[in-house]
Amino acid sequence: MRKGNTKGTLKGLLAAALVAAAAAGAHAQTASTSYHGAQRDPFAKFKPTLKRKAEKKVVAPVTPPPIQARIDQYKALKARAMSLQQPAPKPTTALTLAEIQVIGITRTPRGYAAMVEATPIQLSYVIYPGEQFYDGMLVAIEETRLVFRRQTKWTDGHTDVAVETKALRQPNAVEDSLGAQRTTQAASAGDKKNDQLNALVEILKAIAAGSQQQGGTGTGIGVGNASPQQGGQPAAAEEQTPPARGKQ
Repeated sequence: MRKGNTKGTLKGLLAAALVAAAAAGAHAQTASTSYHGAQRDPFAKFKPTLKRKAEKKVVAPVTPPPIQARIDQYKALKARAMSLQQPAPKPTTALTLAEIQVIGITRTPRGYAAMVEATPIQLSYVIYPGEQFYDGMLVAIEETRLVFRRQTKWTDGHTDVAVETKALRQPNAVEDSLGAQRTTQAASAGDKKNDQLNALVEILKAIAAGSQQQGGTGTGIGVGNASPQQGGQPAAAEEQTPPARGKQ
């Protein structure tokens, strides 16, 4: 009985193994419906792909536009503010900190005030703490210098904030001599103009005096001529009257 069972078990196992092998072979012989082409030609020589290094972007500060472009932008903002009945921006908003020079510092009822000169356009402005510029703001005014907060924009988008000071401009002998020379030339030119004006006034006075003398002389002649005529007419009448009486 045991031998018969063993043989039956072996036969069952063999049959199961044969069925499994047949199923695996049939599955292996089944054609695939999804075909993916080769990424490269299998007969071509293999060439490794070269990896390119990513270019590093150079970060640099953003250059401000030219002064004329900033002035045009300021004029447009001012016209827009006036049309909307809003406070107009200050002219200093079109100037950079590098374009101004401190030419004077004084004390006012509002505190310290400074006079700065815009070198590109040769104009002067009086400023107080809180004044806005194109790339910064005036923070404080001291006795001999101004303290600014500078904002530097970079090409990658970030902004740096730093403290910058500007000292009061020292007197320059060359500039002072040129200024004195210009003042002297202007004064001499003014003196020449005054002399010419005075000469013209004297000529006009002389002409007016001559015309008055001529007018007075003409009036005297007329009076002298008139008085003999007025006095002569009665005399002629008296001379003619006696003969008339004698005839009667």
